[in-house]
Amino acid sequence: MSATYPAGDGERPGRIMSGEMAEQPAMLRRILERGAPAVRETAGRIAARNPRFVLLTARGTSDNAALYAKYLLEITLGLPCGLASMSTTTAYGAKPDLRDVLVITVSQSGGSPDLVASTRAAREAGAVTLVVTNNPDSPLAAVSEYHIDILAGPERALPATKTYTASLLSLYLFVEGLRGGDGAAAAVLPDLAQEVLARKDEVRALASRYRFAERMVITSRGYGYPTAKEAALKLMETSYIPALSYSGADLLHGPLAMVDNISPVMAVVTDGRGGEALQPVLDRLRGRGADLFVVGPEAQVAAASAGFVLPTAGVAEELQPVLEILPLQRLAYEVTIARGQDPDAPRALAKVTETR
Repeated sequence: MSATYPAGDGERPGRIMSGEMAEQPAMLRRILERGAPAVRETAGRIAARNPRFVLLTARGTSDNAALYAKYLLEITLGLPCGLASMSTTTAYGAKPDLRDVLVITVSQSGGSPDLVASTRAAREAGAVTLVVTNNPDSPLAAVSEYHIDILAGPERALPATKTYTASLLSLYLFVEGLRGGDGAAAAVLPDLAQEVLARKDEVRALASRYRFAERMVITSRGYGYPTAKEAALKLMETSYIPALSYSGADLLHGPLAMVDNISPVMAVVTDGRGGEALQPVLDRLRGRGADLFVVGPEAQVAAASAGFVLPTAGVAEELQPVLEILPLQRLAYEVTIARGQDPDAPRALAKVTETR
């Protein structure tokens, strides 16, 4: 499926990224209608294996999606999870005992050699292996016992956008399937995503505020923390602004000292327990006079210097990350355009990063 460019973007720099961001509502609907049954079947087969532990393996944007899965698995299923260090097997040749361990590898392309090698090694070590990719014919899918196709369609822009949200929704449906749920709560996402993406003029106005920023700090807690990390990555790879992401709890343990009234601080505030846990951090930031930008519920945005109100009413906290990232993807795009750069062609990046 080729990208369709929203009206007004035309031949602007970044038109590929913009087109792929615009595809996300239709893509989310496609996953729910076409992908969910296969995801549920895969989840049922893996649940029958009764894994005792989960290891998540990924790089870059997919690593942030894997972190989201870690929160889901630990909170909803009580399964302990870890983020794997692939170099222990690919560089050091370690041979861990992975019997009855579920190893989930998340990758957009399924082509990075270290992901392939570590997944193969995990399977040889007795793990139940699952890969979540946008390419069912990839080398990674070939070495794994199970595979989930995220059905995002070809992604041509170097900054990953639709594959991130497709990974989040696919992982949510998978975890729901593990516990016997049907994932029906996700049905609200396509229409709400369309609503959020239609407000691009709001984001363009916000981008002018941050055009000359020399650095940014992005913070959240709970389910919003992967969003903070992904937003920071998008800003760095498109606009080259150093963007530092912290859990709100970690921000208070030292990095808060660098916050002033000049460098913007973005807070991703989920409507739920994660947002409640972030409240003391927001209070401290306001006390320091921070230029605070909030993505979240209306009341939180109203108390900040600037922000973007999300339609979170009635949306489960664990699903809000699918919506939270949308205005932040657009913000990275618009800030990059405002700085005279092309988000479709960030320097020094390739679509498939072949780490080993």
